[in-house]
Amino acid sequence: MMGQLSSGQDRLFYSFNLEDHIPANHLLRSIDQCLDLSDLRQYLADFYSPIGRPSIDPELMIRMLIVGYCYGIRSERRLCEEAHLNLAYRWFCRLSLEDEVPSHSTFSKNRHGRFRDSDLFRWLFNEVLRRCMDAGLVKGKALPWTPALSKRMRVGSAAYRVMNRSTGAIRP
Repeated sequence: MMGQLSSGQDRLFYSFNLEDHIPANHLLRSIDQCLDLSDLRQYLADFYSPIGRPSIDPELMIRMLIVGYCYGIRSERRLCEEAHLNLAYRWFCRLSLEDEVPSHSTFSKNRHGRFRDSDLFRWLFNEVLRRCMDAGLVKGKALPWTPALSKRMRVGSAAYRVMNRSTGAIRP
């Protein structure tokens, strides 16, 4: 007997958990185990105004840039489209199905505005990338390092040390 799609009412509530739909051996799961960006907001507080409209979470921006690097997505516009569509990218970026993906212009505004005079975002991304390479999760080259920046960073800050959750090792 041939089945027929029911044209009844859509369900009001859905039970959907992103965690259940990401394979255990997925690259982003492995990278997520190496990341600890919990102190990031505290360290970057000086770059944000205490008044006005809330900004995009800097951890979300770092996570999206990592996705772009790992999967060869060079365009910020394309990265935002992919983060909107791919469940694994959403999970890694801590976005639920209802959360809005930031606009591609957010990246350029932050790069050319807020972080223009500082290599902080580049340095932080580079450190996260080094952690992933040390763990054997990502192959590639780190971004150029600026020695002058290391003198300006506070020792013990989250941006100065990116903790490895599995070993607790600190790498300056």
